[in-house]
Amino acid sequence: MSGGWARRRLWQAAAAAPVAGGWGVALDGRPLMTPAGATLCLPTPALAAAVAGEWAAVAGAVNPAGMPLTRAANTAIDRVTADPKSLASEVAGWGGADLLCYRAAGPEGLVARQRAAWDPPLRWAAAALGAPLAVTVGLAHVRQPESSLAALRGRVAGLSPFALTALSEMVALTGSLVLSLAAEAGWEPAETLWERAVVDECWQAEQWGRDSEAAESRELKRKAFLESVRFLTLARG
Repeated sequence: MSGGWARRRLWQAAAAAPVAGGWGVALDGRPLMTPAGATLCLPTPALAAAVAGEWAAVAGAVNPAGMPLTRAANTAIDRVTADPKSLASEVAGWGGADLLCYRAAGPEGLVARQRAAWDPPLRWAAAALGAPLAVTVGLAHVRQPESSLAALRGRVAGLSPFALTALSEMVALTGSLVLSLAAEAGWEPAETLWERAVVDECWQAEQWGRDSEAAESRELKRKAFLESVRFLTLARG
Protein backbone atom coordinates (compact mmCIF):
# COMPACT_ATOMS: atom_id res chain seq x y z
CA MET A 1 0.00 0.00 0.00
CA SER A 2 1.41 3.40 -0.92
CA GLY A 3 2.28 6.08 1.66
CA GLY A 4 -0.47 8.03 3.39
CA TRP A 5 -3.77 6.98 4.91
CA ALA A 6 -6.31 5.18 2.72
CA ARG A 7 -9.71 6.86 2.70
CA ARG A 8 -11.77 3.69 2.64
CA ARG A 9 -11.23 0.01 3.26
CA LEU A 10 -10.10 -1.54 -0.01
CA TRP A 11 -8.51 -4.70 1.41
CA GLN A 12 -9.88 -8.02 2.57
CA ALA A 13 -7.24 -9.16 5.05
CA ALA A 14 -4.68 -7.51 7.34
CA ALA A 15 -1.94 -9.58 8.96
CA ALA A 16 1.46 -9.22 10.61
CA ALA A 17 4.30 -10.22 8.31
CA PRO A 18 8.10 -10.20 8.51
CA VAL A 19 9.90 -7.37 6.70
CA ALA A 20 13.55 -6.46 6.41
CA GLY A 21 14.74 -5.46 9.87
CA GLY A 22 11.61 -6.37 11.78
CA TRP A 23 7.89 -6.93 11.44
CA GLY A 24 5.32 -5.19 9.30
CA VAL A 25 1.67 -5.37 8.30
CA ALA A 26 0.42 -6.73 4.99
CA LEU A 27 -2.90 -5.73 3.51
CA ASP A 28 -3.91 -8.48 1.08
CA GLY A 29 -0.23 -9.41 0.96
CA ARG A 30 1.01 -5.90 0.16
CA PRO A 31 3.24 -4.24 2.79
CA LEU A 32 1.78 -1.28 4.61
CA MET A 33 3.75 1.96 4.25
CA THR A 34 3.98 5.02 6.49
CA PRO A 35 2.63 8.42 5.36
CA ALA A 36 6.20 9.37 4.37
CA GLY A 37 6.50 6.31 2.17
CA ALA A 38 8.70 4.12 4.38
CA THR A 39 7.94 0.47 4.99
CA LEU A 40 6.11 0.08 8.28
CA CYS A 41 8.87 -1.77 10.15
CA LEU A 42 8.04 -2.60 13.76
CA PRO A 43 10.36 -4.00 16.43
CA THR A 44 8.20 -6.91 17.63
CA PRO A 45 5.65 -9.35 16.22
CA ALA A 46 3.33 -8.40 19.09
CA LEU A 47 3.17 -4.78 17.97
CA ALA A 48 2.78 -5.81 14.34
CA ALA A 49 -0.14 -8.07 15.26
CA ALA A 50 -1.81 -5.29 17.24
CA VAL A 51 -1.38 -2.77 14.40
CA ALA A 52 -2.74 -5.35 11.95
CA GLY A 53 -5.71 -5.72 14.27
CA GLU A 54 -6.47 -2.01 13.94
CA TRP A 55 -6.51 -2.32 10.15
CA ALA A 56 -8.58 -5.50 10.27
CA ALA A 57 -11.17 -3.71 12.41
CA VAL A 58 -11.71 -0.88 9.90
CA ALA A 59 -15.23 -0.84 8.51
CA GLY A 60 -15.78 1.57 5.65
CA ALA A 61 -13.94 4.85 6.09
CA VAL A 62 -10.49 4.83 7.67
CA ASN A 63 -10.38 6.94 10.84
CA PRO A 64 -6.77 7.61 11.98
CA ALA A 65 -8.05 8.86 15.34
CA GLY A 66 -9.29 5.37 16.07
CA MET A 67 -5.94 3.74 15.24
CA PRO A 68 -3.57 4.97 17.98
CA LEU A 69 -0.99 2.21 17.56
CA THR A 70 -0.68 2.87 13.83
CA ARG A 71 -0.38 6.61 14.40
CA ALA A 72 2.33 6.14 17.04
CA ALA A 73 4.24 3.72 14.82
CA ASN A 74 4.12 6.18 11.91
CA THR A 75 5.43 8.93 14.18
CA ALA A 76 8.26 6.76 15.48
CA ILE A 77 9.35 5.80 11.97
CA ASP A 78 8.76 9.01 10.02
CA ARG A 79 9.72 11.60 12.64
CA VAL A 80 11.55 10.27 15.66
CA THR A 81 13.93 7.78 14.06
CA ALA A 82 15.49 10.49 11.89
CA ASP A 83 16.31 12.76 14.85
CA PRO A 84 15.74 11.09 18.24
CA LYS A 85 18.07 13.48 20.07
CA SER A 86 15.80 16.48 19.48
CA LEU A 87 12.74 14.77 20.91
CA ALA A 88 14.75 13.28 23.78
CA SER A 89 15.99 16.75 24.72
CA GLU A 90 12.46 18.15 24.57
CA VAL A 91 11.00 15.36 26.69
CA ALA A 92 13.81 15.44 29.26
CA GLY A 93 13.24 19.17 29.66
CA TRP A 94 10.01 18.41 31.51
CA GLY A 95 12.12 17.22 34.42
CA GLY A 96 12.84 20.83 35.31
CA ALA A 97 9.14 21.63 35.72
CA ASP A 98 7.50 18.35 36.71
CA LEU A 99 3.86 18.49 37.83
CA LEU A 100 4.67 16.55 40.99
CA CYS A 101 6.98 19.27 42.27
CA TYR A 102 4.38 22.06 42.43
CA ARG A 103 1.98 21.77 45.34
CA ALA A 104 -1.10 23.64 46.49
CA ALA A 105 -0.94 25.80 49.61
CA GLY A 106 -4.42 24.64 50.55
CA PRO A 107 -7.00 23.49 51.37
CA GLU A 108 -5.54 20.81 53.59
CA GLY A 109 -7.55 18.06 51.92
CA LEU A 110 -5.95 18.78 48.56
CA VAL A 111 -2.51 19.19 50.12
CA ALA A 112 -2.84 15.78 51.75
CA ARG A 113 -4.09 14.17 48.56
CA GLN A 114 -1.22 15.59 46.52
CA ARG A 115 1.24 14.40 49.14
CA ALA A 116 -0.21 10.88 49.12
CA ALA A 117 -0.30 10.66 45.32
CA TRP A 118 2.91 12.47 44.37
CA ASP A 119 5.45 11.73 47.10
CA PRO A 120 5.76 7.98 46.31
CA PRO A 121 6.72 8.45 42.62
CA LEU A 122 9.18 11.17 43.59
CA ARG A 123 10.78 8.77 46.08
CA TRP A 124 10.92 6.16 43.31
CA ALA A 125 12.65 8.63 40.96
CA ALA A 126 15.22 9.45 43.63
CA ALA A 127 15.98 5.79 44.38
CA ALA A 128 15.61 4.15 40.96
CA LEU A 129 16.76 6.95 38.66
CA GLY A 130 19.16 8.80 40.94
CA ALA A 131 17.05 11.91 40.40
CA PRO A 132 15.76 13.48 43.62
CA LEU A 133 13.64 16.55 42.84
CA ALA A 134 12.80 19.55 44.99
CA VAL A 135 9.17 20.31 45.87
CA THR A 136 7.70 23.78 46.27
CA VAL A 137 4.35 25.38 47.11
CA GLY A 138 2.82 27.46 44.34
CA LEU A 139 3.78 27.92 40.71
CA ALA A 140 7.04 29.85 41.05
CA HIS A 141 9.82 27.92 39.34
CA VAL A 142 11.97 25.78 41.62
CA ARG A 143 15.51 25.01 40.50
CA GLN A 144 16.25 21.30 40.38
CA PRO A 145 19.65 19.71 41.11
CA GLU A 146 21.71 19.51 37.93
CA SER A 147 22.75 15.97 38.82
CA SER A 148 19.09 14.95 38.89
CA LEU A 149 18.34 16.61 35.56
CA ALA A 150 21.39 14.91 34.06
CA ALA A 151 20.16 11.55 35.32
CA LEU A 152 16.76 12.14 33.75
CA ARG A 153 18.35 13.21 30.46
CA GLY A 154 20.44 10.07 30.45
CA ARG A 155 17.42 7.84 31.05
CA VAL A 156 15.41 9.46 28.27
CA ALA A 157 18.33 9.50 25.82
CA GLY A 158 18.72 5.75 26.21
CA LEU A 159 15.24 4.96 24.92
CA SER A 160 14.49 3.57 21.47
CA PRO A 161 12.57 5.75 18.98
CA PHE A 162 9.43 3.70 19.68
CA ALA A 163 9.74 4.05 23.46
CA LEU A 164 10.58 7.74 23.09
CA THR A 165 7.47 8.28 20.98
CA ALA A 166 5.31 6.74 23.69
CA LEU A 167 7.05 8.65 26.48
CA SER A 168 6.59 11.95 24.67
CA GLU A 169 2.84 11.39 24.47
CA MET A 170 2.64 10.36 28.13
CA VAL A 171 4.51 13.46 29.28
CA ALA A 172 2.29 15.73 27.21
CA LEU A 173 -0.82 14.15 28.72
CA THR A 174 0.29 14.14 32.36
CA GLY A 175 2.70 17.07 32.65
CA SER A 176 5.01 14.74 34.57
CA LEU A 177 8.23 13.18 33.35
CA VAL A 178 8.48 11.23 36.61
CA LEU A 179 5.08 9.57 36.20
CA SER A 180 5.83 8.85 32.54
CA LEU A 181 9.17 7.25 33.33
CA ALA A 182 7.46 5.26 36.08
CA ALA A 183 5.07 3.95 33.43
CA GLU A 184 8.00 3.20 31.11
CA ALA A 185 9.70 1.26 33.91
CA GLY A 186 6.54 -0.61 34.89
CA TRP A 187 6.70 0.73 38.43
CA GLU A 188 2.92 0.73 38.81
CA PRO A 189 -0.09 -0.14 36.64
CA ALA A 190 -0.80 2.54 34.05
CA GLU A 191 -4.28 3.19 35.45
CA THR A 192 -2.85 3.90 38.91
CA LEU A 193 -0.27 6.29 37.49
CA TRP A 194 -2.98 8.12 35.57
CA GLU A 195 -4.99 8.54 38.76
CA ARG A 196 -1.93 10.12 40.37
CA ALA A 197 -1.68 12.56 37.46
CA VAL A 198 -5.25 13.85 37.75
CA VAL A 199 -5.44 14.41 41.51
CA ASP A 200 -6.09 18.14 41.08
CA GLU A 201 -8.82 17.69 38.47
CA CYS A 202 -10.60 15.05 40.51
CA TRP A 203 -10.42 17.21 43.61
CA GLN A 204 -12.00 20.13 41.78
CA ALA A 205 -14.77 17.90 40.43
CA GLU A 206 -15.54 16.69 43.94
CA GLN A 207 -15.72 20.24 45.29
CA TRP A 208 -17.65 21.96 42.50
CA GLY A 209 -19.58 19.15 40.88
CA ARG A 210 -19.07 17.20 37.70
CA ASP A 211 -18.41 19.20 34.54
CA SER A 212 -19.41 16.92 31.66
CA GLU A 213 -17.10 18.62 29.16
CA ALA A 214 -14.11 18.44 31.50
CA ALA A 215 -14.92 14.83 32.38
CA GLU A 216 -15.11 13.89 28.71
CA SER A 217 -11.76 15.56 28.01
CA ARG A 218 -10.17 13.79 30.97
CA GLU A 219 -11.50 10.44 29.78
CA LEU A 220 -10.09 10.95 26.28
CA LYS A 221 -6.71 11.78 27.80
CA ARG A 222 -6.89 8.74 30.07
CA LYS A 223 -7.48 6.47 27.10
CA ALA A 224 -4.65 8.11 25.17
CA PHE A 225 -2.30 7.59 28.12
CA LEU A 226 -3.23 3.93 28.44
CA GLU A 227 -2.77 3.42 24.69
CA SER A 228 0.67 5.00 24.88
CA VAL A 229 1.66 2.60 27.65
CA ARG A 230 0.24 -0.28 25.61
CA PHE A 231 2.22 0.83 22.55
CA LEU A 232 5.40 0.91 24.62
CA THR A 233 4.73 -2.53 26.09
CA LEU A 234 4.02 -4.08 22.68
CA ALA A 235 7.10 -2.44 21.17
CA ARG A 236 9.23 -4.28 23.72
CA GLY A 237 7.66 -7.65 23.13
